[in-house]
Amino acid sequence: MSPRHRIGIDLGGSKIEGILLCADGDILARRRIATPAGDYAATLAAVHELVDTLERQSGRDCSVGIGTPGALSPRDGLLRNANSTWLNGRALDRDLSERLERPVRIANDADCFALSEASDGAAAQAGSVFGVIVGTGTGGGIVIGGRLLQGPNAIAGEWGHNPLPWPRDEERPGPACYCGKHGCIETFLSGPGLARDYSPDERGPDAAQIVRRAADGEAKAEASLARYEDRMARALAGVINILDPEVIVLGGGLSRVERLYRNVPRLWPRYVFSDVVRTRLLAPFHGDSSGVRGAAWLWPDD
Repeated sequence: MSPRHRIGIDLGGSKIEGILLCADGDILARRRIATPAGDYAATLAAVHELVDTLERQSGRDCSVGIGTPGALSPRDGLLRNANSTWLNGRALDRDLSERLERPVRIANDADCFALSEASDGAAAQAGSVFGVIVGTGTGGGIVIGGRLLQGPNAIAGEWGHNPLPWPRDEERPGPACYCGKHGCIETFLSGPGLARDYSPDERGPDAAQIVRRAADGEAKAEASLARYEDRMARALAGVINILDPEVIVLGGGLSRVERLYRNVPRLWPRYVFSDVVRTRLLAPFHGDSSGVRGAAWLWPDD
């Protein structure tokens, strides 16, 4: 029997991206279409059309994995926590399985990122991987032995909604988070969190501009970025103390800040409960393509 081809779909709020991978992970085809925002039935039809197009290019039946900004609830199987709100409360996996006449697998975007980088990316061959998204929000995914860990509550890796470890006096109680709590890691390590640290009145530069200002020697930007690095070191030390992963891979917009890969591992030994820290902090290999590739890898070889 010929090796199976995989289709991955990244179901975003403004675009839907599809990718066709051969068995060894090489890209055979990819395509992007606009998301029919606000229209659930049209979204199902768009995914169906995209899968059909890619499968025709494959010339054989393909497995289908879907990456979404939300996750399926283990309580009722309905999608929750998606910023594409018209998907919430829907049985997305069952509806797509019916449309596509085959089983589909669904995971959130951070899980797909982690799985992509663990399968054939920066953390390939590592036995344990924590994938981190640091961008508009924060998220995480855990891959053990090449398999995505989701857990009985479908929240494995939800790192951003834990409190920042070892908070300083000036960090308490922390910024308000949309989840209803204060001081979540997301409120400090997201791009908006970095911008808020630099300019609490929300009229200052964004995260990318702060990074550029620090590189140009601005003291205020450098101080803000140094605080960010220490907070990331504390937050990731908490992960290392619990999971002890071989590799941590950063994704999202802030993963492009090269100094993080030097400075954060220099800082985290003071917080990790060990006399040596062998965990590696790596940049993503597949970059912005990791999400859609990870969706394809939701179906392993067996």
